[in-house]
Amino acid sequence: MWDPKQYSHFRDERKRPFFELLARVDVDAPSHVADLGCGTGDLTRVLTERWQEARVYGVDSSSAMVEEARRRPSSESLRFDVADLAGWEPPAPLDVLVSNAALHWVPDHGALLRRLVEKLAPGGVLAFQIPANFDAPSHRHIDEVRALPRFATKLESVRRGHAGPIEVYESLLSDLGLTVDAWETTYLHVLPGEDAVLEWLLGTTLRPVLAALNPEEGRAFLDTLRPLLRQSYPAHARGTPFRFTRRFVVARRGR
Repeated sequence: MWDPKQYSHFRDERKRPFFELLARVDVDAPSHVADLGCGTGDLTRVLTERWQEARVYGVDSSSAMVEEARRRPSSESLRFDVADLAGWEPPAPLDVLVSNAALHWVPDHGALLRRLVEKLAPGGVLAFQIPANFDAPSHRHIDEVRALPRFATKLESVRRGHAGPIEVYESLLSDLGLTVDAWETTYLHVLPGEDAVLEWLLGTTLRPVLAALNPEEGRAFLDTLRPLLRQSYPAHARGTPFRFTRRFVVARRGR
């Protein structure tokens, strides 16, 4: 259901949080590094440039994304796998485990974090960033349209992203014995183009929704959603302002 071309829209806005997360990862010479939810692998390749001696694994549940990642030139130290993010097992304990805007699709973050910590080597670092704008007008409007009788039955079981309070992540990981650095950032993106917020959502949040609908239903869904988004996110000559909050966690396991 994921479309690499659509996801690449607003590439700069989507990759900025990755670099802000990575800047807080203080590891000199890791042997094994993984990127969970690697997408097309562009940012995974950044990990190979920073840690040139490391074996790096890019993991994504979307075969379309991984196929695109494999098409692009890469070093021999980089491998891409199609796998469930929670269930993937690394070939060796990880010194760095990164996930940028992917874990919000996985249910039960408490159980998930325990599994991810188990994959770390002693002294290993878990670093993740997740969107936390699920109460924003964009997502409220999607929920409104999802609840309409025309769509409700088909979309009842379609997953919705979620993020817990940042204090919960700090507490869970601290209780597991990790040293935690956690913070939150709200970006104000000014998006270019017509129906810019809708175009943003088409790259992520709306993918599972549209995958559950036939083409006619999908068009009807978007035609219903579009005016709601235009009202909440009016366009200006300079673009469409779009507030977006993200939560960041960098946690180091004890040695």
